[in-house]
Amino acid sequence: MYSQKLNRRRVLQAAFAASAFSWGDRCTADETPADPPSYLAGMKTAFAKDPRGAAIEWFESAKFGLFLHYGLYSLLGRGEWVQINEKIRVADYAKLADRFTAEKFDADFITDLALDAQMKYINITTRHHDSFCLFDSKYTEFKSTNTPAKRDLVAELAEQCQAKGLGFFLYYSHGRDWRHPHAPNNWGWGGSARPKYDPPETHYVQGKTHDLQIYVEFMKNQVTELLTNYGPIAGIWLDGIGVPKSRQAKIEQFKTQELYEHIWSLQPQVLVSYKQGLLGNEDFKAPERNWKGESDVPLELCDTLQPHGWGYKESDNGKHKSADQVMQMLDNASQIPANLLLNTGPLPDGSIHPDDVATLREVGRRLR
Repeated sequence: MYSQKLNRRRVLQAAFAASAFSWGDRCTADETPADPPSYLAGMKTAFAKDPRGAAIEWFESAKFGLFLHYGLYSLLGRGEWVQINEKIRVADYAKLADRFTAEKFDADFITDLALDAQMKYINITTRHHDSFCLFDSKYTEFKSTNTPAKRDLVAELAEQCQAKGLGFFLYYSHGRDWRHPHAPNNWGWGGSARPKYDPPETHYVQGKTHDLQIYVEFMKNQVTELLTNYGPIAGIWLDGIGVPKSRQAKIEQFKTQELYEHIWSLQPQVLVSYKQGLLGNEDFKAPERNWKGESDVPLELCDTLQPHGWGYKESDNGKHKSADQVMQMLDNASQIPANLLLNTGPLPDGSIHPDDVATLREVGRRLR
């Protein structure tokens, strides 16, 4: 059985590598390929005419997606904000990478689970606020391929999504970063751009030598990698809106419009979101939980199977949402109307919490 799965995986990897290369090669030509990505199968005519228009039409009909918050914070089991909440020093937090094995992160299982739950797409935290990357970026050493795992988890999930016709969305922390020396220094509500260490963190560049544009270029380079090395991408999901929208910040310094145009030039079907909307021209809005408001673009509500947190919290064991609750969430989203992006925080070893597995399978059974 193991050898059969390994052979299947190698076949998928070969197919994915060829596809990713063709899409990356096409990026420089700024042309729309003849065939749409697998998640847009059946929309060839619409895709050829208007790739992003076809993608928006697909997104509005997708209704249900899986969100994954996984990273170094998962090892501590106290949520994805543990570094800032507990003021863990940058160097001390980085030591977690020595324990990151992701030994039970199984993209094949995750995508099958999403399909079983009747989900149409998956979104993963490629890089959260701690700046640790789940992909092999040449612009940082702080990444999963430099840990005992020695794996590019984004590539593994991209491969499986493409093989199975699932849309693949990439969460990327844009406005908030707790590691990069030139990231915003304590902008935003509650000073949450970075932990307020006492004494100040020497890893951060302060004063006149701090250059936000170095960080802006770093982000653009990484987004470029994500859109050229991982095949067709359904969407880029930006987070950290409180920082560029703070009173101390100037939105134009972040060159967000330039980034949007760059994204669309690389892969014309890619949908861009920045939570509830930073500039107002995003392809869809993705507010959290029980959002109330109006929108002239498609909506996606993101919520979580834990009581409140996104990354794994050990204290939430036994308190995860039931299938009844998820069905109610889906019904509430449909009334808006909006998609539901439902989050699970994988366990430290990368496996999906067994309670969430059971809930998602029951939800899928009911939806079928």
